[in-house]
Amino acid sequence: MTRDIDRIRLKNLGRLVAEAGSLSELARRAGVSGSNLSHVRAGTPYATGTPRHMGDSLAAKLERAMGKPPGWMNEEQPDEVGPFPPGTGHPVLSWVQAGTWTEARELPASAERLQCPQPCGPGTFVLKVAGESMAPRFPDGEFIFVDPDLPAEHGSYVVVRRADDGAATFKQLVVERGRRFLKAANPLWSEPIVEAEADTAVCGVVFFQARPV
Repeated sequence: MTRDIDRIRLKNLGRLVAEAGSLSELARRAGVSGSNLSHVRAGTPYATGTPRHMGDSLAAKLERAMGKPPGWMNEEQPDEVGPFPPGTGHPVLSWVQAGTWTEARELPASAERLQCPQPCGPGTFVLKVAGESMAPRFPDGEFIFVDPDLPAEHGSYVVVRRADDGAATFKQLVVERGRRFLKAANPLWSEPIVEAEADTAVCGVVFFQARPV
């Protein structure tokens, strides 16, 4: 299987997730492991370091589950084109809204929205980076796209909900011996790494960044 097929299948997987409404619903319809499907979508490597790809069997199961013809997963599908209708795209949230997004995903139609050029889940939201704690990797003012359906693992960049005020914060997740830590990307930050409190909840995984022009 060529790497071009891997790219096409991953892109089409994003389309099927959107059609099904969520990654977990797609996995249920196809009768496959939701965890494995999440890892495939995120490109999580195996323990050996080998890149994870979508095999022919999984591709066929997804096609059947969603009523697609055989081979659909291997074909480039037409991209959506703008301008996008009002209410489409992914909502740009405040950091306080992001803290409750996984519980209540309702915003007025007038909320600012941005389209993501990469496949992503229907619950994806957008935040504007504030401050220098994640610089220079994520500079102040940049947009980050966050998918709450992706698995948060060691090394992931995550948005988490603070226990004290319910607002969200953005850090890199470090997992060591069952303990979770939140690490700033800025090496000069006053507290470069802190242990996450037990009730700190992950709101989503950052998978794409975009700088305003």
